[in-house]
Amino acid sequence: MVSNGLLATLLTLRGSSLGFDNSAIGLMQSGYPVGALIGCLIAPRIIMSVGHIRTFAALASTASAVALVHLITFDPWSWGAMRILSGFCFSGLYIVAESWLNGSATNESRGSLLSIYFIVQTGGVTAGQLLLNLSSPEGILLFIIVSILISFSLVPMLVSSSTSPPYGLPERISLGALFRLSPMGLTGSFLNGISQTVLYVSLALFGGAIGLASGSIGILIGCMTLGGMVFQFPMGKLSDHVDRRFVIVGAPALAIPVCLYLIALDNPAEHFLLLCGLVAALGGLILPIYSLCMAHMNDYLKPEQIVAASGTLVLILAAGMTLGPTLGGYAIDYFGPQGIFYLLAATSLFTVATALFRLRHGQSRSENPVTAVAMAANLTPEATSLYPEASGDHSKH
Repeated sequence: MVSNGLLATLLTLRGSSLGFDNSAIGLMQSGYPVGALIGCLIAPRIIMSVGHIRTFAALASTASAVALVHLITFDPWSWGAMRILSGFCFSGLYIVAESWLNGSATNESRGSLLSIYFIVQTGGVTAGQLLLNLSSPEGILLFIIVSILISFSLVPMLVSSSTSPPYGLPERISLGALFRLSPMGLTGSFLNGISQTVLYVSLALFGGAIGLASGSIGILIGCMTLGGMVFQFPMGKLSDHVDRRFVIVGAPALAIPVCLYLIALDNPAEHFLLLCGLVAALGGLILPIYSLCMAHMNDYLKPEQIVAASGTLVLILAAGMTLGPTLGGYAIDYFGPQGIFYLLAATSLFTVATALFRLRHGQSRSENPVTAVAMAANLTPEATSLYPEASGDHSKH
């Protein structure tokens, strides 16, 4: 996660220094979620064929080499191809880790394992941003660090004395069936996928456009990620006690005035601490929406349906994420650096409208709601098997 978080921001900054325009950078960065979506579909079959350890070794070795390819090619098309390959590799690495956790989890430990895994993911991304302070994006050091970190991730897997667990292909549920089960969950997750990649990718373009140094851009994105992590748990607790759709309405509704304030803020680089605080608030109000949408959907499912439906919802999130970087790049090209906040305000407004419509026309709150569990954008369908309510025992949650 440290290497992945560092590489994503590093490529945006390096692309800008090479003269890529914002639209090209956005299109190039869209390759990662495309590759991740493909990886979610293909990597499980590779694991079934050669096992967890060989799959992890092959994907980590490829991802390590891919990071260095960016040092010998200098065009957005080859970088876009490398982003697709990187997305495929990283999603496969996550599937190996998550399926191993699933094989080791008990019904009592699933919820805590998923929470710890969420903290590791978001903490890793944040730490990766801080490494931008070590060197200039125009040099080679940061790319070498990415490659070294990925290579080191092989060591615990290869020397582990634990036997890899048995593995079977995850279930899926059709898009039509999922929409009938939870229109709010599907629509909200798709819109949140757009917003999440705008924050993770286009926020770096915004920082560069207003004149921030690479280290300051890393701190800005780190604050946004930490805001999302801090807000996840209290927002989830709140949604456990009221109709989740009220929270899904309220959080993006509060994000809209934050976006408008950021649009109106003069010389944001001169008010860096204020900017970090506003961006942290924006991350806190936007990033948890996906977890709330998944919990809302699971409220109305039978326990045996949760894993399949939640796994499909992960793919819907990934589909939305493919659009975010490209839309963010175009928004900056047409509206200036603050264009990403226009885009985030628009996706937040659509989310509010969808939730209000479902409040008026949808089913009332389930009498036996599940517990909202923090879910990160980098989770794959495998992680949904760790959802505690999937065991069918709601009394402990």
